Amino acid sequence: METSSQLIYDGSFEGFLTTVFVCYEERLNVVNILPQHLFEQDFFSESQEIITDDKKADRVWKGLAPFPIFRHHVYWSFLSEIEKHEMTLLKAIQYVLKTGNSKDYGQADVLKTAQFAKMVGREKHRMEAFVRFQLTQDGIYFSKIEPDFNVLPLISKHFKNRYADQQWIIYDLKRNYGLYYDLNTVAIMQMDFSEAPNKEDVFAGEELAYDKLWRNYFKSTNIKSRINLKLHTRHIPKRYWKYLNEKLSI
Repeated sequence: METSSQLIYDGSFEGFLTTVFVCYEERLNVVNILPQHLFEQDFFSESQEIITDDKKADRVWKGLAPFPIFRHHVYWSFLSEIEKHEMTLLKAIQYVLKTGNSKDYGQADVLKTAQFAKMVGREKHRMEAFVRFQLTQDGIYFSKIEPDFNVLPLISKHFKNRYADQQWIIYDLKRNYGLYYDLNTVAIMQMDFSEAPNKEDVFAGEELAYDKLWRNYFKSTNIKSRINLKLHTRHIPKRYWKYLNEKLSI
């Protein structure tokens, strides 16, 4: 029985690309790739920890440069965090580098990579549309999100361009990290939500007043007999309602 090898990496994209490099360097045939936080020791397989190496990661990334669309799909698909997506991406990369055919959607892994990227793209656009900011007492506009996929790296440019004259934070509660824009650069940051403060202690008084005013206005102008809930949820799925002020109880 052929021994399977588990490669454990730090969960970063650079770590994944380093892992791909190691697969080629050591000519590994049977591989399972897992981020460190999901790793559980398997007594029937060998495990090897991969140390992220920017030079090795860069060599793999440059190797995909002749296939720009596929390379785009690889990065966005990685952000999907779908179970075993690393193995799908590895096999797709191996196929493309071997055949030079990056658009062979008859190949299962190349197709899945494109499909994962499309799913992430839809989530990116929805986050850009549905993110709502609230002004804090510190003069920073704050928004919390819980996207299905790790789209923060993809929406950074949109919000930096759109709100270039405002300090803001967009925080991903599911992944426990956020983006902070200080009028110059966007930086990754983390916050402690172990003790949730009262809204009155965090947000500016006028922000709370406007928030309540908007919800009252929406409620008063909403004609129940004309509600088409099926059409409404088609355009704005229920899982995004938590980002919209008008959907929150007063």
